[in-house]
Amino acid sequence: MSAIEISLMEQELISAETGITFEDVMQLCDVHANLFKNAVQDVEVADADKPGHPVRVFRDENLALRAALLRIRRLLSRLAGASEEDAAAIRQGLTRQMSLLGQFERHYQRKEELFFPVMEKYGHTAPPKVMWGVDDQIRELFQVASQAIASLPEADLSEASKAFEAFAAEFESMIFKEESILIMLLLEALTQDDWIQIASESDAYGYAIIIPHEKWVPERVAFDASASAESDLADPNTRVIETPDGQVTITFTPKATSQTVVDRETPQAFGLGHLSVQQADMILNHLPLEITFVNKDDIFQYYNDSVPADEMIFKRTPSQVGRHVELCHPPKFLPKVKAIFSQLRSGEREKFEMWFKSESRGKFVHVTYAAVRNAAGEFEGVLEYVQDIQPFFELGSDYYRDLEKPEGK
Repeated sequence: MSAIEISLMEQELISAETGITFEDVMQLCDVHANLFKNAVQDVEVADADKPGHPVRVFRDENLALRAALLRIRRLLSRLAGASEEDAAAIRQGLTRQMSLLGQFERHYQRKEELFFPVMEKYGHTAPPKVMWGVDDQIRELFQVASQAIASLPEADLSEASKAFEAFAAEFESMIFKEESILIMLLLEALTQDDWIQIASESDAYGYAIIIPHEKWVPERVAFDASASAESDLADPNTRVIETPDGQVTITFTPKATSQTVVDRETPQAFGLGHLSVQQADMILNHLPLEITFVNKDDIFQYYNDSVPADEMIFKRTPSQVGRHVELCHPPKFLPKVKAIFSQLRSGEREKFEMWFKSESRGKFVHVTYAAVRNAAGEFEGVLEYVQDIQPFFELGSDYYRDLEKPEGK
């Protein structure tokens, strides 16, 4: 069977009135993957094995991640009975390899933020939801294993090895699901344009262990008008295709539509003044905030372009625009997302604020979710704005004006 058929089965189970939830399917994910082992049709797609193609990069990362797993297993086995001097060197090696293995987070993020939106576009919403839920379980297992190994030699070696193997079993199972089901589904469903978009946005999330050094440049096949018959050239809406048995003529008649041309440069009434669309766009992109707007239909409609994607606190890429907001978040966060949107929509709350310290990135992140209402008070959507406020905590004095000459200069 094909990977698409497996996807449709999952979709039917979850969407039909059976009482089966995506959590139920997630719990049986390993059973379902093993059931179809060696039974999924392979898919041959041009360029998929070429350097730089997202599928080739994805598979190369899995090879590198498997190698890191093997090295950690060997180091843990050597640690038992090692001398004090050797044990110190082995623990140092374990720290290095666990750091490398931890880069699987980038691999998962690209899958969740770039692969999943395109799958959803073609109606495959169940597999991404199920896989994202399992991804989060694997992340939690990795944190437990990391803490156990980092606590050596004080921690018990057998317990640390047990925690690592619990993670490794689920992690290796996910690699199988990615390569035997996910990639097959993607190769069947996605177009070359989809892969080009994924490749162009991949750098924003980074790569796991390996970094592609070659850019994938696909061969683009265009219609050659010179090969058409002379009558073909006379009418731009007619094409003549030569076949061994004769000619096939295709005629296209465009619908008469009235298109409204948006003037981006002429100022118009905007708030309490006048701005052009171009100026409004520039102003939004110059605000020191990451802004996201989700409309009243819960569709991710807009985000500003204030910083490059790889510097964003909450990474956003063009492929996410148009997604339902529930599909933009890990399944474990959905109850919180639904609660926020429900209270903002109903008017029970007008704003939610939260903040957290990101030690790894040296940022103090402040997040606000605010209800957007029109002049009549009707709910139009939710505005999210995110800011790094760490620089405010590092101000050196209570008073400073940039135009003043600093003392001693």
